[in-house]
Amino acid sequence: MDSLGAAYTHFGFNLFQKLNKINDGNIFFSPVGISAAIGMLIPGAREATAMQLQRPSSITLKWGLATENECIGRHRTISDLLGQSSSFSKYCHAICSLIDKTEEIHHQFQEFLNEIGKPTNDYELKIANRLFGEKTYLFLQKYLDYVEKYYDASLEPVDFVNAADESRKKINSWVESQTNEKIKDLFPDDSLNSLTKLVLVNIVYFKGQWDREFKKENTKEEEFWLNKSTSKSVPMMTQCHSFSFTFLEDLQAKILGIPYKNNDLSMFVLLPNDIDGLEKILDQITPEKLVEWTNPGYMEERNVTLHLPRFEVEDGYNLEAVLAAMGLGDAFSVCGADSPGVLSHSRLHAQKFLHRSFVVVTEEGTESTAATSVGFALSSALSCEHFHCNHPFLFFIRHHESNSILFFGRFSSP
Repeated sequence: MDSLGAAYTHFGFNLFQKLNKINDGNIFFSPVGISAAIGMLIPGAREATAMQLQRPSSITLKWGLATENECIGRHRTISDLLGQSSSFSKYCHAICSLIDKTEEIHHQFQEFLNEIGKPTNDYELKIANRLFGEKTYLFLQKYLDYVEKYYDASLEPVDFVNAADESRKKINSWVESQTNEKIKDLFPDDSLNSLTKLVLVNIVYFKGQWDREFKKENTKEEEFWLNKSTSKSVPMMTQCHSFSFTFLEDLQAKILGIPYKNNDLSMFVLLPNDIDGLEKILDQITPEKLVEWTNPGYMEERNVTLHLPRFEVEDGYNLEAVLAAMGLGDAFSVCGADSPGVLSHSRLHAQKFLHRSFVVVTEEGTESTAATSVGFALSSALSCEHFHCNHPFLFFIRHHESNSILFFGRFSSP
């Protein structure tokens, strides 16, 4: 499971860096959810598209590595392989033979679904996938069997041709029911039409209580500083207890781990020392460092006075352009991507790649959820450390057994 967890960490941080360039406010998304949606594209994609979907700059599935020269010899030049991505050299030499390892990739995700699906009374955590396909369209059974086997994603026939809006409402209703009514109208009005043939949907839902709840009577209004000259009042939760903690001296920042009940999951918060310090240090953070800094051997238990705002973030993204910038352009173009799991004489292209997410952090715990969809159409006090989250910070929720980041975000604007 470690390789899959590392993949989500790399993908999540790379995607965050892209979103950070175009978004000044809060950011919140599910690397696992988006990766699952991409993963469901891989089985039916033609070889060129599948290679793109499995690049280190996209989902960063890091097994099956080869040397740079081997990759050049077997596929194409490095510049052609990378497209617009410059992160390749940071993470590995090259990826070869991934097409041959497609089944292994999906098998690891299947194991991941089984791991997080284990029954527990301590929290709610689920991942659900569903295909909504035009009822008159002939999809390859091999593809449908594959995504059902590895992603537990069954095909639900709908009538896009004659009842596109009713089909849209049906998909939205399913998403709403799977996310405890937190995500509504994933597909807005007129977003699907008679040319739509296939919609892939993934949802990730988590609701968990803190291992040690914040006492409501300790929550007070405080100022949260967006920058050195602007602040907003927020309800600031407070407790002093033992937490996993570490200083990052070179970064002038610190990291804290807040466990949920049963300690299967934790929220990690990376807080710069300075009010405006987050943007200054983002280019010094790498996925590898995030893993290293939050490793149990790196952090130590310290008494910490923690001040954490009670907050809620809901956000949505059309990720087609962002993922294209990460090297997935051909996978979403009319000419570059053959249809996943359809007859060979037909061609589909990704019409939309939507992601909606929601998180609320309170004294009791956290509720967070995210929905991803891809639409296809026919071509046309004691001695305590102080951890005062009163200015922008990064946070992510990690499942420890699989070492997978379920949700990743930045809180910078109440």
